[in-house]
Amino acid sequence: MLTSPPSAAENPIIQTMFTADPAPLVHNGVVYLYASHDEDDAQGFTMRDWQLFTSRDMVNWTAKGAVASLKIFAWAVQDNDAWAPQVIARNGKFYLYAPVSVAGWPKNVIGVAVADRPEGPFIDVLGKPLIDKAVGYFDPTVFIDDDGQAYLYWGNPDLWYVKLNPDMISYAGPIVKVDSKPANYQEGPWFYKRNNKYYLAYAPTCCPEGIGYAMSDRPTGPWVYRGDIMDHNPGSTGNHPGIIDYKGHSYLFGFNYRLNFALTPIHHERRSITVTEFSYKADGGIDMLPWWDNFGAKQLETLSPYQRVEAETMAWTSRVKRGIDRPFEWAPGVKIGKNEQVGVYVTQITDLSYIKVNGVDFGAQGAAAFTASVASGANGGTIEIHLDSPEGPLLGNLAVKPTGGWNEWRTQQTAVSGATGVHDLVLVFRGVDQGPLFNLDYWQFSAR
Repeated sequence: MLTSPPSAAENPIIQTMFTADPAPLVHNGVVYLYASHDEDDAQGFTMRDWQLFTSRDMVNWTAKGAVASLKIFAWAVQDNDAWAPQVIARNGKFYLYAPVSVAGWPKNVIGVAVADRPEGPFIDVLGKPLIDKAVGYFDPTVFIDDDGQAYLYWGNPDLWYVKLNPDMISYAGPIVKVDSKPANYQEGPWFYKRNNKYYLAYAPTCCPEGIGYAMSDRPTGPWVYRGDIMDHNPGSTGNHPGIIDYKGHSYLFGFNYRLNFALTPIHHERRSITVTEFSYKADGGIDMLPWWDNFGAKQLETLSPYQRVEAETMAWTSRVKRGIDRPFEWAPGVKIGKNEQVGVYVTQITDLSYIKVNGVDFGAQGAAAFTASVASGANGGTIEIHLDSPEGPLLGNLAVKPTGGWNEWRTQQTAVSGATGVHDLVLVFRGVDQGPLFNLDYWQFSAR
């Protein structure tokens, strides 16, 4: 039984859109990664919603679409400034803390929205800001201590906090400016506790920004600077840490501009979330990590192809290089759509685009058939089913027939052979149309 080497995440971990300001939440054995969203045509910061991605293996990420947008805060400026969020769970509810802008100056405020599920929908329950306007009032980070007291930190270039009430949508006491903030603190705080030590990770003085951290014996400081987790690098003019422990491992999230610069030498605020694994020292300190590589974290568990797999679950998307193309590191692959009928699905599938799903376990007996739910208002196309790479062994071809509309969904099937053991799965899309070929909702293999 042939098995490929263990898979690792591709950095950046999201390629279907530009994402930044990672805010990971571990809940019921799943990593929920909330993110701000840079529009594809952004020059400076153009941000209107907050996206969600989930994973159980730290390699394959499932897009859940926008879980909130500026529209839920009707009192806020609607055309921009959906900046770095964070979500926390308490008493069966999920609380989204989001920096937005209001008319006039100063413009920065922090809103709060509540949902019954981590996927939303999130609802503005106050009808006004939780933290009213002041200069630099953005980048909120939230934590609930062991005694039940919740804290909200935020700020650029100063650092503030308040003690939240148990309802998580109000606070008691004054807004406190932190005098002991590290001298190189700039923005993007991430506040958490581990082994009775409090941590404040952040983006140091701009620009470029690395990731620094401070520690304290108390949730309100004083904070003692301990060093950099990641050094400043000209590859990133900004940064924003997110840190979690998950399944016995510790992870640091941030972002870089790799995909932007794969497309153009011109700097745009089109960022892409990255991840790496790290370890704590015996005293709780963190050694400085190398700058983001292209490989990310190792896969924690394999994926079964014998259950429904949402098409928007992937480790990588790009397109296959043709002989007439110049060399490229990455080119845009598929995109994500969302509607009420099927939820999130893969769209903008064009000739030679592909999806890679890492660490798929076909077992010893292997697969006999491949089924996909598709919709096509054009001429359809073909899904080439490969192992390990777009040029890897071909398991079979699914000829996707037109369905009569882009939201007219049909399941179509083809026989496959040669899939046993653990491999990366690559779906290469082919077609004669110059534009989109079909949409893809989910896929599944049948065992022999």
